[in-house]
Amino acid sequence: MRQVAAVLALVLSMLAVADAQQPAATAEPSVILPKELARVLTDYETAWQAKDAAALARLFAEDGYVLPNGGTPVKGRAAIEKFYTGHGGPLSLRAIAFASDGNVGYILGGYASKAGEPDIGKFTLTLRKDTSGRWQIVSDMDSANQRPKPPQAGW
Repeated sequence: MRQVAAVLALVLSMLAVADAQQPAATAEPSVILPKELARVLTDYETAWQAKDAAALARLFAEDGYVLPNGGTPVKGRAAIEKFYTGHGGPLSLRAIAFASDGNVGYILGGYASKAGEPDIGKFTLTLRKDTSGRWQIVSDMDSANQRPKPPQAGW
């Protein structure tokens, strides 16, 4: 059993070294969004920075989803507001790709604590225009750029 643990520890340490030697991913360049799509990101940043869960929830379609990294889906404005209550702080969003066709669209991007800092994660927003022509978030999915750390051997 000790040999198995020793081999496992060796393999995990080799994987950690190999991962550390991988070149850092080059960030995708930012793209400039049309005004009506840029508003979605700026309103999101403003509400997140203010820790305003109600304002964040209003950015979503009534049947919208938050698909958090490592969490279960959250559906509907009321549930989204509850989910975001108590969350927020420094945030800078940037777009790396977008498209829209009629009443549907998407924005792909990265996020950091401050503008100009390297991305610490990425996101996908799917969007739909409401009856007034305003873009709303149908789904917001994000994930951190950092990989989970492998378990420590010590058995």
